Amino acid sequence: MSDRLTVLHTSDFQCGKPYLPEAAEALLKLAEDIDPDVVIVSGDLTQRAKKREFVTARSIIDGFGARPVVVTPGNHDVPLYRFWERLFDPFGNWRSFAGERALDTVTMVDGAIIVSLNSAAPLRAIVNGRVDDCQVDFARQAFETGERDALRLLVVHHNFVPAPSKDAGRPLPRAAYLARAFGDMGVDLILGGHVHETFMKVSEEIPECPPQDPPLPILACGTTTSLRGRGSEDGWNSLSVLRFGEDDVEVTPYRRAVDGVAFEPMPSRSWRLRRRV
Repeated sequence: MSDRLTVLHTSDFQCGKPYLPEAAEALLKLAEDIDPDVVIVSGDLTQRAKKREFVTARSIIDGFGARPVVVTPGNHDVPLYRFWERLFDPFGNWRSFAGERALDTVTMVDGAIIVSLNSAAPLRAIVNGRVDDCQVDFARQAFETGERDALRLLVVHHNFVPAPSKDAGRPLPRAAYLARAFGDMGVDLILGGHVHETFMKVSEEIPECPPQDPPLPILACGTTTSLRGRGSEDGWNSLSVLRFGEDDVEVTPYRRAVDGVAFEPMPSRSWRLRRRV
């Protein structure tokens, strides 16, 4: 198909003790080879939200060069054990990495609107996250003010759908309500991470989520540069390349053994895109 937009979706760098520098080198090499229009990093750039870990994460981001990069915080990007810091300045080190921009962002690239929502909730639900109604309104306004025919992509770190691995924990609270709301906004695809295992599902697989036509695709990325793969990706690093055509999107997962060299493509899967009238 003729590519309308190419997206490189990465996640869960986990810069810190589990981080694999050679995996980051392989990631940047692949980025040069495929030359995506935009790179998405869907959270957990660090392991313990330390300044030196964010410095490492920044070196990866800078390696993408002039390409637009969308980043969103994950639960590991706020301090877990440094209680007073988590209470009074949970995103202080994140801002040393990302600057003073808002935690919820809108990125415009040619033919696409990408909204990222911060689901890290350091005071309420540090593990399985939160997205509140103000953030839903933020996304709605962003999509409504963009071009009607533009692709609409949503980035949220925490998973909407139960992960294949039983030890991955609970999905995002209110996932069914949120998926319905984002579907009503015309979102074409939700991208996230958190569970350290790649999987591709649809909104109908969220418990109690009503059917949507077509179903809203949800793509989770595994850990791209760490030792913390889970389930079917234990011992693997992963990412995905998304190629959007006029009517569909082709998703190609890539894997790299943690003791391997390059990321290699896996079988692709295609989804039909929504038509907006």
